[in-house]
Amino acid sequence: MKKRIITISREFGSGGRTIGKRVAEELGIHCYDKELIEKLAEKTGFSERYIEEQGEYAPTSHPFSYAFVGRNIDGMSVSDYLWNEQRKKILEIANQEPCVIVGRCADYILREREDVLNVFVHAPKEIRAKRIVEVYGETSVAPEKRLRDKDKKRAINYRYYTEQEWGRAQNYHLTLDSSAFGIEGCVELLCGIARRE
Repeated sequence: MKKRIITISREFGSGGRTIGKRVAEELGIHCYDKELIEKLAEKTGFSERYIEEQGEYAPTSHPFSYAFVGRNIDGMSVSDYLWNEQRKKILEIANQEPCVIVGRCADYILREREDVLNVFVHAPKEIRAKRIVEVYGETSVAPEKRLRDKDKKRAINYRYYTEQEWGRAQNYHLTLDSSAFGIEGCVELLCGIARRE
């Protein structure tokens, strides 16, 4: 496999996580999503739920949300500590084995490697809104607001730690509209690229 590592960044509700898992299954490699969270929980002592939220999302949807987090005497926040541990773990995994890594700025962390395929999965808002209700169920918050809040927090987190714009095509090798190709079509396409010599 020429592209031995695939990173999947995704809009909330686009099916990126599902695509990542299916690609890993097809290629016979690990998919690090929840597994990465479990490893970080073991290492840091934080709960998996805390890591799931804080490791990929800004504390609030305000552009300056990181300016208001508490910091220790060295100027480091809990979010910074988690980012550093997450970064180290992603680099370690990439050195050890071919894999798929979902989210967590892995595209940026592994940007200097030539054996990585960085993918961004997106879809129109109405398709994503329908999908999150089907997959995660209804809540008191409207699906469109859930999409907006999650994506905004991801974008703020990504900008804060990478100084890059989340979802911008130039930051990825490939962007996929999952509504145009379907989940299976995206999986087939990515597996085809990964298997090319």
